[in-house]
Amino acid sequence: MATLYTATEAAEHATRWRRLLSAGAAAVTPAAVRQWARRGHLAPTGLDDHGRPLYAHVDVARAELATRSRALRLVGIPEPRP
Repeated sequence: MATLYTATEAAEHATRWRRLLSAGAAAVTPAAVRQWARRGHLAPTGLDDHGRPLYAHVDVARAELATRSRALRLVGIPEPRP
């Protein structure tokens, strides 16, 4: 069974991933996660008991990757080249 996250939990996980690449400078807010969903980067997998969308771990990781380079540029960090 896939791990599902609320927007707040998804933001916490995405922030950890981004901070690894940005030396702690970049964070992801729950509002950013909701924007990813509105813009089509992230689709809800279900709803919690309060009717809030839930997102799969792998989908959050893909959305974070898809939006990473712009986000890092906004805080003045060029994305590392592989």
